[in-house]
Amino acid sequence: MAVQINAKICTACGDCEPVCPTKSIVPHKGLYTVKTDTCTECEGEADMPQCIDVCMEEDCIVFVE
Repeated sequence: MAVQINAKICTACGDCEPVCPTKSIVPHKGLYTVKTDTCTECEGEADMPQCIDVCMEEDCIVFVE
């Protein structure tokens, strides 16, 4: 599983990038994106994805099914 950043909502604040333990959040075309092949949803690190926890924009970072 992984999370996804909604480019229409992302403000490029950058708060999510440093809290990602797998370095799966990277800048892309002025915003941020998640490398789904390395995202673990912080499993084994925290109860929930840290990026969702720090994001100030509601529904910007969501779970991918």
